[in-house]
Formats: sequence, C-alpha cells, structure tokens
Amino acid sequence: MKNKITIIGLLLLALLAVLPQGALTQKFSDPPFKVKLDFNRWHDTDELYADMRRIEAAFPKMVKTSSIGKSADGRDILLVTVNNPATGPESAKAAMYIEANVHGNEIQGGEICLYTVWYLMENYGRLEGVTRLVDERVFYLVPTINPDGRQYFMESAGGSSRTGHVPVDDDNDGLFDEDKPNDLNGNGIIEQIRKYVPGRGNYRIGKLDPRMLEPVGFGETGDYLMLGQEGIDDDGDGRVNEDDVGSYDGNRNYPADWQPNYVQSGAMDYPTQLPEARAEIEFMDAHPNIAGVQSYHNNGGMILRGPGADYTGEYPMTDKQAYDELGKNGERILPFYRYIVIWSGLYTVHGGFIDFANDGLGMLAFSNELWSGEQMYTSAELKEQAKDPASPIAGQKGRFFFDDKLEFGDQFVDWKPFKHPVYGDVELGGSWKKTTSRVPPRFMLEELCHRNMAFTLYQADELPMVKMGEPEVEKLGGGVSRVFLEVSNPKVTPTILEKAAQNNLVRPDLLTLAGKNVEVISASTIDNRESYKIRPTITSFIDQKDLKRILLRNGTPGKTARTFLYLVKGSGEVTFKYDSLKGGTVAKTVKL
Repeated sequence: MKNKITIIGLLLLALLAVLPQGALTQKFSDPPFKVKLDFNRWHDTDELYADMRRIEAAFPKMVKTSSIGKSADGRDILLVTVNNPATGPESAKAAMYIEANVHGNEIQGGEICLYTVWYLMENYGRLEGVTRLVDERVFYLVPTINPDGRQYFMESAGGSSRTGHVPVDDDNDGLFDEDKPNDLNGNGIIEQIRKYVPGRGNYRIGKLDPRMLEPVGFGETGDYLMLGQEGIDDDGDGRVNEDDVGSYDGNRNYPADWQPNYVQSGAMDYPTQLPEARAEIEFMDAHPNIAGVQSYHNNGGMILRGPGADYTGEYPMTDKQAYDELGKNGERILPFYRYIVIWSGLYTVHGGFIDFANDGLGMLAFSNELWSGEQMYTSAELKEQAKDPASPIAGQKGRFFFDDKLEFGDQFVDWKPFKHPVYGDVELGGSWKKTTSRVPPRFMLEELCHRNMAFTLYQADELPMVKMGEPEVEKLGGGVSRVFLEVSNPKVTPTILEKAAQNNLVRPDLLTLAGKNVEVISASTIDNRESYKIRPTITSFIDQKDLKRILLRNGTPGKTARTFLYLVKGSGEVTFKYDSLKGGTVAKTVKL
C-alpha cells in the first residue's frame, strides 16, 4: 500500500513538472474589474459623482473630473474628461460630447455616462477597438446637466421632477413653487385619489383588470369619482398642486430657434436664462474640437436628429448623408429604436439643444430617447399576440402582466383606504411608481447602457480624422517642381458640416506650406494623380492671396480623398500641414 501511495505521489510530481506554470491556479471567470460598479440600480446625484471620482482615482492618467458651472441650487455640473495625454492634447483630437438628464426624471442617461467611462477604462489595453478610440479621441461627458432635477426625482414622492429648480410662478399669484404635490400617506409615491359613491360616479371598475378604472358611457353611472392627484391646497387659492418646483423645460432654453413661452411652452423668458444651459454653452463654445454630440433623453426608443422645426429647413444633402449612415447603423445597434427627425417623427421643438449643437456650433448631434415599452415583448410572435384584444399582453394589460410576472408587483401601487383632510373617506393608489414607464426595469438597465454606449462610441469612431499621404515630387527643371499631396478623411463625418460652412460657424480648415526660399507658383486640387495625367480636372485657389496658407471653408467631406497639386520653385525641405479644428492636425515633410 505504501509503495502504491509513493508511486502516485511521484506521478503527481511528474505531472506538476510538465504542466505550464500556473495551470492549476487558472481561473475561468472574467478578470476582476479595477472598479466594481452596480448597473442594476439608480444613482442619486452624489452617488453618481462619487462613482465617477472612483473611476478617476483608479485611472488618473486618462480620467479627469471638473465642473463646468453651478446649477440653480448651487450643485456642481460635473464634467468627466477621458483623454490619453500620451497620444496628444485634447484640443488636437476630435471630441465626442455626451450629456444627459436635462430632464430630471430622465435619469438613465446618467447611468449610461457612468457605464461609458467605466467601460472605456476597464477595457483599455484589452480590447483593440476601445484602446484605439481612447487613443484617438477625447470624450467629454456631463452625466447630469440638471443635477437639481435628478436629485429631486430621487428624493421626492413625485411632481415636476422633469424641470430644473429656477423658481417660477406657475399660477401668477406672486408666489413661487408654493403648491407642490403632498405625499399624504407617507409612502413615497404621489397617487391618484378616488372616492366610492355607489351609483353616482363617472368611473367604474375596469372590465380588463379590477385594478383599472374606466369611464362610464353616455347615460350610464359608475361607482367612483376621480379626485385628481394626492395633495392639498397649500396656498389656499382653491386649486391643488398647481405650482410645483420650477415647471419649465430645460431643453427649450437654447439660442437656436428659441421662441417665447406663448409659442414654446417651458422656454423661460430668454435663451440661456437657465444657469445650466449657459454653463453648457460656454463650455462647448470654448472647445471647438467637439465634432459629435449625444444627448440622452427618454423615452420611446428613438435616435433623433434635427431640425426641431419644419420651417428651419432640411439639412444640406451632404450633412443628411452623414446623419443617415450613422442613424441607420444605429438602428442595427439599437434594434428597438427608430431613427427619425425631431419635428416630423416626434414633435416640434424650439430652442432645443440638438438644434443649437448642429445649427449654432456646427456639431453633428443626436438625441437618443431611451427605453421603449416594445422591449417588454420583443419577439415577432409576442408582438402579434399584443395586437389581439383578448391577449393578456394587449394594451394596458401587457403592462400589468409584465409587472406581475417579471417584477412581482413591484411597480404598481394598488388602491387602499385613506382619510383625506378635505374629501374624507377615499382610496389612494391606482398609480405606477416613478421608476416605471419612462425608465427601464432595473434588470434590463445594463443592456440599455451598453447598446446606447455602443452607438455613441460608433459615432465617436466616425468623427472626422484627417490623413495625409506622402507627398510626391516631380522635378520640371529650372528649380521648379510639381508636388502631389493627397489629403483624406476616411470617416463618415465631414471636418466641417455644410450647414456650418454656410453659417460661418467653424474656422476653415487650413492647408499650409512651410519652407525656406520656396515660392508657390500655383495651387489647385485635382481628382487624383492618375486621372490628371489623362484628363486634367483642376480647381484652382487663385482667389486666395497667400498660397502658402490655403483656407478650405468647406473642409474635407466624409469618406473622401483629394489630391492637391502645387507648382513650387525652390529647393530644400518643405512641410505640408493640414489643420482642422474638428478633424485634427497632420503634417508631412518632403525634400524638393
């Protein structure tokens, strides 16, 4: 027996000797993350900021947090910058600007921003595509442009959490924000009020689900009266909950196509009146390298582009082509979303952020409307079932079915008796919690974060990037040379949007030539060198005074290459440099 044990021991030692080092300790799970974050819950403003700073502490070389300004309540508007300084300064790279949560109750955009910074850092050096993006681009993220509204949504029972916190006198009584909804039963939810009045009401128990009420038909009577939202008349004017916090729309206060309140509800008194909008505009104006924009909203499952109003006109064709390619691929990345124009596919918006980014700053801008109820039942078979009125997932029944079977009744608040200070014996309930309808179920949040991040990173990857080929010199004699120089932009987005060029919004791209004792006789563009030999097609720059510094007012379109033809006299080294605010800078040197 002893000999057998000894033999087994020797065999094990031999096996250990031939196994690769560490084979017995090999782990087959994912490698551990440097920063462990949760993406199945909602963060209030302080938690969101704290987690961003945790990422900054873990990746201090590439992640920086700062503030672009203060909100109405004095909170910092946090900016997170992701840049690899080893590959160049921020200003030398095309930037992707991502903002979220302009509406306080549209919170999931903040989680997507957090996920984006986390994902980029955790996968830098591991995934080639992520590493390249971080090396080539700079990302500016504002996870909540409305930190007051976000915090109010997280802390309050309900009410106008969509707005910011600049006081507004909604009922014109000289007081501001004095009649908010009241959580009378203290359960953290603003519910509906119904009163049981047998045979004297205008509502009855719904036929589809006893938790639902339905209005009675003409000439019929019901057993319930609906008495509005939970609350009381705080200011004694005979109305209830009519002067909540703020009550304006932060996405109607930007300078592009701004209209007064009587035209555009929620616009405030003048553009940039809101401190949050003003801070954002000042930051973006100071960073002209921003070429792409994403603004996260909810809901409806949409990839939106401008214009916000019909009468401002469709985008120029080349701009539309860039938007269309990005938007249609976005539908493939986000299969529950539709790519549409704001005014025609959603509704008219005056003074919106997307129009300002495109029309006012020359930045290609999308707004994703996050979460779609269609994601509850996604298969073709279930979509057909939902059309059948008898199906348990048709219409409002589908919402109840989802809550009952997948969220175990977490989101619907059923009716319960309550003694109201004015109405007496009533029932409160019949309401959905604030974390339903407009935001996804928590267990579906991470997919929403990842897919939307993936679309935004795709857009960032397709921001302009100028490339320059090696100059080719052809000596003509007498100290004169012909130089062929190819400049290309292989990305979808042009270095200057056509509308931006029309409106003189962006500094022209610059093509410069530097060299001692070199004279530029002529400069022009040709289709390419080979076609020029066969069939010359020349566009000259004779209208420009200094041919060593050519202004390209329309920049370089997306997915194009142009060949510049120089006729120069002189010798020695010559350096060509193409300098684009949004496409970067590239230079090449050649000896004549």
